[in-house]
Amino acid sequence: MKSRLFTLFALFMVLALVLSACGASASAPTEAAAGAETTASTQEPLAPGQVEIRWFIGLGTGTDPDQLAAEQEVVDAFNAAHPEIRLVTEIVTYEAAFDTLATEIAAGNPPDIVGPMGVDGAESFHGYWLDLTDLIAANNYDLTQYDEGAVNFYKTGGEGQIGIPFGVYPSVMYYNKPLFDEAGLNYPPHQYGEPYVWADGTESEWNYETVQQLAMLLTVDANGKDATDPAFDATQIVQYGYIPQYQDARAMGSYFGAGSLVAEDGKTAQIPEAWAAAWKWIYDGTWKYHFIPNQAVIDSPDMGAGDTFGGGRAAMALTHTWYYSEISLEDWDMAAVPSYNGVTTANFNADTFRIMKTTQNPEAAFTVLTYLLDDASLKLLNTYGAMPARKTDQAEYLAALNDQYAWKPDWQVVSDSIAYADNPSFEAWIPNYLEARARVANDFTTMLQSTEGLNIDDEIAKLKSDLQVIYDKK
Repeated sequence: MKSRLFTLFALFMVLALVLSACGASASAPTEAAAGAETTASTQEPLAPGQVEIRWFIGLGTGTDPDQLAAEQEVVDAFNAAHPEIRLVTEIVTYEAAFDTLATEIAAGNPPDIVGPMGVDGAESFHGYWLDLTDLIAANNYDLTQYDEGAVNFYKTGGEGQIGIPFGVYPSVMYYNKPLFDEAGLNYPPHQYGEPYVWADGTESEWNYETVQQLAMLLTVDANGKDATDPAFDATQIVQYGYIPQYQDARAMGSYFGAGSLVAEDGKTAQIPEAWAAAWKWIYDGTWKYHFIPNQAVIDSPDMGAGDTFGGGRAAMALTHTWYYSEISLEDWDMAAVPSYNGVTTANFNADTFRIMKTTQNPEAAFTVLTYLLDDASLKLLNTYGAMPARKTDQAEYLAALNDQYAWKPDWQVVSDSIAYADNPSFEAWIPNYLEARARVANDFTTMLQSTEGLNIDDEIAKLKSDLQVIYDKK
C-alpha cells in the first residue's frame, strides 16, 4: 500500500495528451502498452444478444499471482451465472497501468470497469467515471448497508455518486504499549469522544495538543531524558513520541480537517486553514520540539529504515489500517484518531471499482459492478487484504483477523473510525492533477521533513502560488 504515496510524475505528459486527444475521432483500438494482458483474445465470438464487459485491473492492487487466480474464479462464476454478459479481464502491471489506460482512452477503446483502485488512481483520470445515481435507483441498490460516511466519500465535486464502497482502510492511532508502560503513562483512548486520562487521574481532550504533550514525554535521548527535560539532548534521540507514518502533506493536513487545495470554482488554489495548522504542528514537532523524527532519521537503519514505529522507535503512529499487516512489532494496539478544534477527521483510504462514462453497456456494467461488490466481495476482499465496507461483514472479518494476533488489538476502533472519514478525500482531484500532486505530496512533504530553519508561513504562501501556476496550465 505504500505505493499509494509514490507519484508517477512522468505520466503527467501522458494525461495531457489524453485530454487533448479526447475530442478527436478515434474508433480503432490500439495495442495495449507493455505489461498489459487481456483474456478477451482467447474468447469465442459473442453469442447473439450477449455483451462484453472489460474489467481493467492494475491501477491499484490486484495483479499478484494469487490475486489473479481469485479474480479469474470470480470471472468464471459470474459468466456461468450471467450468460447474457461476458466478463473479461485486462491485467496490466501497476507500472504500466496509468500509461495503458490513458492510451486506451485516447484511442477510443477504454474498458468498462476499472478496479480495485483508490482515490489517487481514480483522480488521475478525473472526469471519466460514470455517475451511478440513476443506476442505483433503477436497480434499488441498497446503500444503507454501508456507513453513510463511506457512501458520501464517493459523492464529491458535483460529479454525483461515482463509486460505491467496497474495501476500506480507516485511520487509527497505533501505539506501542511497552513504551507507554515504561513511561508510566496511560494508553490513549480507544473510544471516540473519550478524554485522555493522565497518571494522576486528570483528563484532557484527546486532541493534537494532548498528543504533543504525550509525545514529548515519550521522546527519549540516550541518557534517558525526555523532551520536556531541560537536560534533553536532541542530537542523541533514541526514541520518538510520534510519527506521521507514511503520510504526505495532504494526509498530514487532512487529519486536522477535511479540505481541498482547490476552491469550489475548480480553478483557484487555496490552502485550508486546518491544513496550514497541521503543517506547522508537524514542522514544529520535528524541528523545534523534537518529538517527530525528520526524514534522515526515519530512513536510518537504527530507526527502522523507513518504518520507525514498526522498528520500535516511536510510541505513536497515525496512519491507515493497511499498515497493521506490515508491523513486525509485537504488543501494539490501536486508539482513536485525535481531534482538532473539537472535530475528529480520520482520513480514509478506500478501494473500489468504477464504471467509465464511455461504457456502451451501463446496465451490464452495473450488473458486473454489483456482483463484485456483493457476491464476490468477500473472496476479493480477503485476496486484497481490505476491510469490508459493508457493515454486516465487518464483525466476521475482524474476528478472523483477531486470531492472527496473540496480544488481541482492539479491532472495534477500526470499525468506529469509518464514521470520521474525510470528505472530500485528501487525495481528491485538483487541476493538472499529477503535476499539482507532485508539488504538494512530494516536494512540500520533503521540505517539511528534511529542511530545518524555514519560515513555514512563507513556504505555505509559496506553495499556494505555485499551485495556482500549475492549475492555470489547464
